[in-house]
Amino acid sequence: MSVEQKLLHFVSIDTQSDESSQTIPSTMKQKDLAKVLEKICIEIGFDEVFVSNSGIVYATLYGQNDLPSVGFCAHMDTATELTGANVRPRRIKEYDGKTIRLNDQYSMSPEDFPVLKTVIGHDLIVTDGNTLLGGDDKAGIAIILQAVQEVIREGLPHGNVVVVFTVDEEIGRGTDHFELDRFQVDHAYTVDGSRIDNVEYENFNAAKAVITFTGTSIHPGEGKGKLINASLAAMDYAKRVPNETPYNTEGRQGFYHLVEMKGSVEQATLVYLIRDHRMDRFENRKQILSEIVGRMDPIYRNTVSIQIQDQYYNMDRFFEGDPATVERAKAAIRAVGYKPVSIPVRGGTDGAMLSAKGCFCPNLGTGTYHHHGRYEFASIRQMEQMVQILKHIMII
Repeated sequence: MSVEQKLLHFVSIDTQSDESSQTIPSTMKQKDLAKVLEKICIEIGFDEVFVSNSGIVYATLYGQNDLPSVGFCAHMDTATELTGANVRPRRIKEYDGKTIRLNDQYSMSPEDFPVLKTVIGHDLIVTDGNTLLGGDDKAGIAIILQAVQEVIREGLPHGNVVVVFTVDEEIGRGTDHFELDRFQVDHAYTVDGSRIDNVEYENFNAAKAVITFTGTSIHPGEGKGKLINASLAAMDYAKRVPNETPYNTEGRQGFYHLVEMKGSVEQATLVYLIRDHRMDRFENRKQILSEIVGRMDPIYRNTVSIQIQDQYYNMDRFFEGDPATVERAKAAIRAVGYKPVSIPVRGGTDGAMLSAKGCFCPNLGTGTYHHHGRYEFASIRQMEQMVQILKHIMII
C-alpha cells in the first residue's frame, strides 16, 4: 500500500474517543485499528511488535548501535467534535484553486480557507461534508509506517527506530498509560501537525474548568425570593468571562473556549478550555475564572463552584536541554527542499505530555489541514514529502 492507500484504509475504521467514558481506552473500537496496525507492523518487518492492554501499539526496528535511535508517535483516535464513523473520502485530482463542494450544504472556498491556495495542483482527499476525515492523526500513522517500510525496503542505514501509536489523545489521555521504558530513543517526535515545514516545540499551557451551578426549584408562582435558576446563573457567568475566544485570537494569544453547556433549573454546568502560551498569563486566566465564581456567590447564595484541572504544559520549557532533536528535524526538512520554520502550535499533542515526563518530543506535520471538522483535507503530495522527511530523520 502507498501512503495514500494506508490513510484511506485507516480512516475507514471508526476510532472516535469518548471523554465521558471510564474505560481504557475510552472506546473499545480504537483496538480495532490497533489490531490492524499490529498486523501491518509485523508485515513491514519490525523486529518487535507489542500491543498493551490499554490498546497502545509499540513497534521496534533494530538498527546500528553507532547511529542515533529515533522514535515517532501518532494517535489512533479521532476528535469528538464530529463523527468519525462512515467516512467517505473523495479524491480531487490536481486541485484547480476553486471552491470545493463537499455536498449540497457545505463547500470549501480559498477565500474562507486560505490554506487551499498553498495546495493548488496537488491531489487532495476531502470529506463528503458529513464527517471529519480522520487525518488527525491517521495521516501521521500512515506517514510513519510508509517511511519505515521504505527504509527497510531500500536497505538504508539507521539506528533503532521505535514507533508508538497511542489511544485517547484527543481527550487528553494519550500518555496516561504510555510505557516510557519502551520508548528509549535519542530523538523523539510526534507526527500530528499540519504544515510539513514546521517543527513545533511551543504549544499552549492547557487546563479545563468545570463550573457547576446548583439551583432551587420551586413552583414559579411562589418563586419570589426563593427560586434560583441554575441555567440563568450559568448564562450570567458566561457573560462575565472575557471575550477572548478562539474566534478572536491568534498566534500566541490565549483564550477561553466554552466547549460544553448543560442546564435545567436545578443544575447547570459550563466546561471551558483555558489556553495560553505564557505560564503567567495561563495562571492569570485560571484565577479570573475563579474570581468570577467568587463575585457571583453572594448573588446566587453560594450555589456556584468551580474545578480546574491542568491538562498539559508548553513544551518550550523543555527545549533548551535538547536542541539537537529540533535541528535534526530541520535538517531533514531542508533535505527535501523546504525552509524549516517553528511556529507555535495553538493546541497540544502527546509530545507535550511526553516532554513533561522527560522525553522531549516536538511535533511534525502531516500535510493535512482543518482538523476536527468536515472541512478537513489531505494533500497527497505533502504526505509523500513528509514520508521523505521522516526517512531523512532516521538516516541522517
